[in-house]
Amino acid sequence: MKILILMLLSCGALAFTSFVHREPLVVWNASASVPVGLYAVRPIGDLTVTDLVVARPPESLADWLAERRYLPKGAPLIKRVAGLPGQKICRDGLAVSVDGIIMTQAREQDHAGRPLPVWRGCFLLLPGEVFLLNWDEPVSLDGRYFGAFPINAVIGRAAPLWTKEDD
Repeated sequence: MKILILMLLSCGALAFTSFVHREPLVVWNASASVPVGLYAVRPIGDLTVTDLVVARPPESLADWLAERRYLPKGAPLIKRVAGLPGQKICRDGLAVSVDGIIMTQAREQDHAGRPLPVWRGCFLLLPGEVFLLNWDEPVSLDGRYFGAFPINAVIGRAAPLWTKEDD
């Protein structure tokens, strides 16, 4: 019952914010990237590494995510900030590193056996870029496959209001 009430409240809040605010004030996360639950979208402020943020994928990525049925078109992502301007990001084979520290491993295929995007080499994050990576979740679709995100794709910080882990 508690879950149903929270879901109804979040749907009402989402409907209300669509009329009075351009970006959502709350988001429901159903993916495995972070705990399933309801998250408040807080002002961005100065980002730091490890911040949990809500981001809108660029159009081409949003299309790809929807086409593969990972995420509905227009749905935001919840990811951790793993790199900021000036930091060196590398992918060597499946290993993804930030400033020479291996953060995680990429996978070659998704749960359905389809190949995942691959990039190789190193790059320095430029002003206006951020590297989003849920390094502790091996199945997260994030920078390990897509590289840097434009910093203006970040719409706010994600603050958990309720997650399944709370039960």
